Amino acid sequence: MSHETVYAIASGKGGVGKTTTTVNLGTALAEAGERVAIVDTDLGMANLAGFVSLNPDSTTLYDVLTGDASIDDATYRLADNIVAVPSGTSLDDYAETSPEGLREVVSELRSQFDYVFLDVGAGISHETVLPLGLADAVVLVSTPEPAAVHDTRKTIELTDRAGGEVAGIVLTRTRPDGDVSPEEIADRLEVPLLGTIPEDPTARESVYAGTPLVVFEPRGPAALAYRRLATDLTGVEVGSPPAGDGGTSGGIEARTATRNQSSDAATDETGENADGLEAAHDDVSNAITEAETDG
Repeated sequence: MSHETVYAIASGKGGVGKTTTTVNLGTALAEAGERVAIVDTDLGMANLAGFVSLNPDSTTLYDVLTGDASIDDATYRLADNIVAVPSGTSLDDYAETSPEGLREVVSELRSQFDYVFLDVGAGISHETVLPLGLADAVVLVSTPEPAAVHDTRKTIELTDRAGGEVAGIVLTRTRPDGDVSPEEIADRLEVPLLGTIPEDPTARESVYAGTPLVVFEPRGPAALAYRRLATDLTGVEVGSPPAGDGGTSGGIEARTATRNQSSDAATDETGENADGLEAAHDDVSNAITEAETDG
């Protein structure tokens, strides 16, 4: 098994499948019996809850970061072996949060779970960069599109400045007839290629359903690719679902959610989500600002 247990799932650009990757890696490992926590550290544009049909009560990561609640209060069981820590959606509450509290959150979750996945916001701000240095390794997510690849290079630079370690890149929405091969993209960025996720229309359908793809369409090409990625990344033998299996033996069930939640979550897949909300926190380091300018 990999010695790494906390992964930051990051991208330089919104709408490339970062949250989808977070949710499906976590779910695949939970199906294999690992204890998993997924955390929405995208404080400005939180949307993880909609991807898993979670309707949290008033307690979220916001409350933990303001010191008004414990991490246990903001942790919600999704199914066997997997929990989620959602962020809030109120801009007023967001302005009151202190991203520095993420250090304690990650430390506590690390001690409780086998794997912790941090869904990191796109763009450049203090709360975006901080998780890159807190994680054991950073998993970059990008499509093969030139703009997305260019922004991924910025994320690599930010990870280095934050003292983090890049595990490699996952390329989503790949096609056999792509102009540039995934291997060539990884070589250009000088990072390992962790895996590719093929274009799959059921990925978008699963987002609207509020159900992880590996459960929604477990034998689809993208779902099988996420299972392989989970094994390759962690060393945990996830394997393929049995023929005819519509879900997990552990019972990761779809939970009731409003259409609005699912629609909000879908913006990460469709690219309609803005690249990032301008941070309310203005304590971004000079190095980070320089990286944005140089890029």
